[in-house]
Amino acid sequence: MRALVTGGNRGIGLATAQGLASRGLEVVLGCRDVAGGEAAAAGIPGATCLPLDLADGVSVARALAALGPVDVLVNNAGVCPEGKVLEVAPEVVRQAFEAHVFGPLALIRGVLPGMLARGYGRIVNLSSGWGSFGEGLSGPFAYSVSKAALDALTLSIGRELSGDVKINACCPGWVATRMGGPGATRTPEQGADTPIWLATLPPDGPNGGFFRNREPIPW
Repeated sequence: MRALVTGGNRGIGLATAQGLASRGLEVVLGCRDVAGGEAAAAGIPGATCLPLDLADGVSVARALAALGPVDVLVNNAGVCPEGKVLEVAPEVVRQAFEAHVFGPLALIRGVLPGMLARGYGRIVNLSSGWGSFGEGLSGPFAYSVSKAALDALTLSIGRELSGDVKINACCPGWVATRMGGPGATRTPEQGADTPIWLATLPPDGPNGGFFRNREPIPW
């Protein structure tokens, strides 16, 4: 089976790719930083790097064409612009939505027909408690609202799926990555545990849910 992990050259994405590879999946790292992606792929047996810019529709189309069939898609790549609603420039908000909503949606629409035809697929969207209405949408404006939109996308698509093709979202927690900062309480490997679990669910696993530590959390 082949897995595409976006933003797979570092942090949670890299830990997820390593975990999936250790479980026997052929892993492709979708990376805007090609040099970093190639370096990361070199440390994972059988892994490759695929140039991928989620904000560029041509890049997404080229990546999908070059990749071929995908059995597992992990939409991990993200950005976290700071600022409140009146402080953040419109183009920065657009960038957050490109990374968290439109780019992932384009990838989902690209790989889902093949998953449905083969009768198997796992799609995992990396979200955040900051994108949860139930937890208060308490993060920076552009980040929170774009992650909330990603959650809505997950729930909506999940209602259209059945059988052994599943989509779920997860919050990895506060992870010590370049985005999370050195004071974070979790390692990338700990943050990757739930994404890996969702990416390798058995046929009777959940669909259209939102999870942290392998447990449901509120939208």
